[in-house]
Amino acid sequence: MSKRTTIVDVAEVAGVSVKTASRALNDAPHVSAAVRKRVKEAAAALDYHPNIAAQSLIARRSFLIGLTYERPSPSYVVELQNGALSRLENTRYRLLVLPFSEVARRPGELGSLLVRAGLDGVLLAPPSCDQPELLDMLERHKLAYARITPHQDLARGLVVVMDEAAAAHAIAAHLLQLGHRRIGIVMGDPSHAASAARMQGYRRAFAEAGVPVDDNWVVTGDFTYELGYSVASHLLQRTPPPTAILAQNDDMAVAAMAAARDAGLSVPADISVVGFDDSEISRTAWPQLTTIRQPVQQMAWDATDRLVAQIDESANLSPVRRRDYPHEILVRASSAPPMRDRTSSSRP
Repeated sequence: MSKRTTIVDVAEVAGVSVKTASRALNDAPHVSAAVRKRVKEAAAALDYHPNIAAQSLIARRSFLIGLTYERPSPSYVVELQNGALSRLENTRYRLLVLPFSEVARRPGELGSLLVRAGLDGVLLAPPSCDQPELLDMLERHKLAYARITPHQDLARGLVVVMDEAAAAHAIAAHLLQLGHRRIGIVMGDPSHAASAARMQGYRRAFAEAGVPVDDNWVVTGDFTYELGYSVASHLLQRTPPPTAILAQNDDMAVAAMAAARDAGLSVPADISVVGFDDSEISRTAWPQLTTIRQPVQQMAWDATDRLVAQIDESANLSPVRRRDYPHEILVRASSAPPMRDRTSSSRP
């Protein structure tokens, strides 16, 4: 068997020192563009692939970026991972996914796990992004972090945010403008700040429309399909039943549509249903779901990009500490005026 190509071979072909070849391949500063190009061409010609474990030992770094989250919808997790992975593609870094339950009750345990994992940096998705004790611990141990859609202490760390209260206001206003008044609300996990922010937006839209929020029509679905189906089924058994359901994420909204069908109702003829996130399930459901587009994949890419820049200290300027993303309401086939309004509007 022929020996494996090493960086020594690359350096020899490129006509540079091993140290310069290493710096060029790692996109380190103080290497001219011409030399960098020559070294990378030599590496490609020799089919050279750096040994990540060896790089880690030499650099005393793991080249691991962690991503931690708690029980979100599968679609949301996929969006997060795809965003981070697309930024890390063709780099030295690898993504380590670290799901963790009951973060609000055990932030110190999560912090210990992240510190012991030997990460170079970590992406904090809800609700870990809103845990002061966890942030304090990461800062004490000098572990770089970026926060995805936090709601508290927005000046801490690298932050990507969307105004979820404003987005929730928009989707609730959509139903109210269609003429709905008996609206059931399916909330997410109460320990997630996003759930409270979205409820705040709903309440503001109801108040502006002069419609009181009946707390008896507010149920908790925990952001999961299973519990969303269960609580939506209970809402549909009310007399009279709701004419619309506001769900705080797409998984619970699609679960509510399934519960409606199982109860013999048609969406949107008998009941309108709307969600939040514009995850893949909202586009593959039938009818397609009216929802709020939260650009999760783009936000995860951005958070990862600025985290890597901070770790590598490769940017000429410090990474932008905060970036705000807009929401977009996507009106699809799952929402329509209540039946009585459509019936009256069709009369001569």
